[in-house]
Amino acid sequence: MPDYRELPKSELPEGMHSGCEFTSVCINTAIYLPWLIGQCAKYGVKFKRAVLKHISEAAHMSHTGGKADIIINASGLLACRLGGVMDKAVYPARGQIILVRNSAKGLMPTVSGSDDGEDEVIYVMERAYGGGTILGGTYMKGNWDPNPDPNIAMRIMKRTVQTHPELTGGKGIEGLDIIRHGVGLRPAREGGVRIEKEMIDGTWVVHNYGHAGWGYQGSYGCAERVVELVDEIAGQLKRTSKL
Repeated sequence: MPDYRELPKSELPEGMHSGCEFTSVCINTAIYLPWLIGQCAKYGVKFKRAVLKHISEAAHMSHTGGKADIIINASGLLACRLGGVMDKAVYPARGQIILVRNSAKGLMPTVSGSDDGEDEVIYVMERAYGGGTILGGTYMKGNWDPNPDPNIAMRIMKRTVQTHPELTGGKGIEGLDIIRHGVGLRPAREGGVRIEKEMIDGTWVVHNYGHAGWGYQGSYGCAERVVELVDEIAGQLKRTSKL
């Protein structure tokens, strides 16, 4: 990380065990995801929408009209329910946030845990290009509830305003200009991310899921590993066809 530095105890807020600072990158996902779709389309990717009960059904969705040789399984949280995969190690890690128009003045601090419980944390992330500021949050393992909890929202606002008074200029939570409340179910997995190849019903499948809350951060590295596995399979299929 550029400018990485361990914080001495003299710089730590009261009650903090350790800390560090570094320069990082903030992605506005509302802009980034459409850009990714555009990049895929630029290179000829065909998009289809369907409901699959079994992973093998994807093999018959190729735009060529024939059966696909390789399926990439990036089914995320629902890898625990997709036929042919049914990975019971996958579970949701519920995250609740509040999107506000207030600015964090360029700082994006994160605190693990809080006085409100181990599954409630503190983070403030300002999106690029006027995308607002995200106040968080929670990390509730095994919680499938997709609806914002008003009590949790109030605790999030109180925590973030207390630790980052610059958000409202000292006006407290009444000074927050709320855009919306949101909940996301992170696709976590016991044992960590699964990136491996497997033969399912006569078709090669490359799995890439279980990234919990670091999907964006790890996406390029994980994608590179997926490409390596696809190349291994493609080479094997090529050698087999010559026999």
